[in-house]
Amino acid sequence: MIPRGPVSAKGMLLSAAKSKDPVVFFEPKALYRSQMEDVPDEEYYIPIGKAEVMKEGKDVTVVGWGRQLIVLEKACEMAKRDFGISCELIDLRTLSPWDADSVETSVRKTGKLLVSHESPITCGFGAEVVASIQERCFLSLEAPIKRVCGYDMPFPLAKEKEYLPDEWKNLEAIKNLMEYSQ
Repeated sequence: MIPRGPVSAKGMLLSAAKSKDPVVFFEPKALYRSQMEDVPDEEYYIPIGKAEVMKEGKDVTVVGWGRQLIVLEKACEMAKRDFGISCELIDLRTLSPWDADSVETSVRKTGKLLVSHESPITCGFGAEVVASIQERCFLSLEAPIKRVCGYDMPFPLAKEKEYLPDEWKNLEAIKNLMEYSQ
């Protein structure tokens, strides 16, 4: 499980604690410093293995998890504002099991998929998402699936900004997907 902020972290941790199966919880601490969210006092649970459609859209499906959702939200907003592109933004929330059905439903609607994460492109989890959706949605795809990921090289913390995929790289990929099908 990988939260995108403090609110999702609480719901995921409560679900993990109640789970009969072992759960690995990735905790990107930068999220807690970067987002100011009021976390509800009451108990609530975020289901393990169920993605969340954060934003409905009709042109491109954009998938990510964890801290990358902050970047993807900005890219989707810029795509809408500057180019009139409507993105459906999905937070996978859990990687094993991951909610392929939700992603498939969205891709069948939009015909295009962008997967973005911070890990290197080679052997990153995005490759699993791409392979599965390619098999499930081949005849529904209107453009090749795009991945925007980190580079295949180690990097020092001082160069993190150049290494990690930002909103501009993701916006460019969204535009490329739209141009491919026009």
